[in-house]
Parts: sequence; structure tokens; C-alpha cells
Amino acid sequence: MAIEAHATAKYVRTSAQKAGLVLDLIRGRDINHALATLRFARKGIAKDIEKVLRSAIANAQNKDGFSGDVDRLYVAACFANQGPSQKRIRPAPMGRAFRVVKRTAHLTVKVAERPSASAPVAGGDGTTARPRRKGAAPKKKNQTRAKKSEAQA
Repeated sequence: MAIEAHATAKYVRTSAQKAGLVLDLIRGRDINHALATLRFARKGIAKDIEKVLRSAIANAQNKDGFSGDVDRLYVAACFANQGPSQKRIRPAPMGRAFRVVKRTAHLTVKVAERPSASAPVAGGDGTTARPRRKGAAPKKKNQTRAKKSEAQA
């Protein structure tokens, strides 16, 4: 049985859209690769996401039934939900006022344990079948090249 754990940081002072850009970089990756990616990401929110990821790893280690091998953990899911926005007023020319919206986000990272190597895989022969994208047609071979090469031969 695979262990799953999650951690959430609430009211982080960034927009959910900006956090989502960094979260997309680590989704589905193993823990070591995700931490290295966050360490060298050039976004300020990467430090906050790294803290949440480390917390999720610690939560997984403290669960009953954890195998003890941290290298088998991977980022199963990560997302940023929009939190409450702080509304502020900025003075504008001619007695007007502009509204400034200071957004917050709730960051969630879920980690899970990869199944052991002895467990059967989807393909049965050691390969996993990759599902085709929705609406995508299979690639067609370029038939004009094949005709030209036959004509030359």
C-alpha cells in the first residue's frame, strides 16, 4: 500500500497564477529532482513551495506504514488555490483613488510513494502504455519522401 501525505501553506502573499507557474515545474517529479528544481528556480515563491514540499516529506515519514526510503517519494499533486485578497486604496490624480488588490494563495503539495519494483506494471512486459492525448490523431509518416526515395532507387 502506497503512502500519501500532503502539506498546505495558507495565506501566502502571491497570486495563485504566479505560484502555479512554479508548481508546474515539479508536478510528477521525484523528491530530489523537485527540490533541486525549486532551489534553482528564479521565482521568489519557489522558497515557500520548497518549505511546503519539505513539510509534506516529513508528514510522509511520520505516517504508519512508511517504508523508510525517501527516494521512492514523488510529487503526486501540487496546486495553488486563490486565498482572500486584501483591498487597498492608492491616491490618484485629481482627487480620484485607484484600488490595489493584494492577492494571497493557498499552496498544497501532495507526495506519494512509488510502488516497489517487484510490483507488476501496466504493460506486463516492463513497459507502461502511455495514453494518447485527447483528440490527438496518430502521427502520419511523410509519404512524399517515401515516394521520392522509391523513384530514385
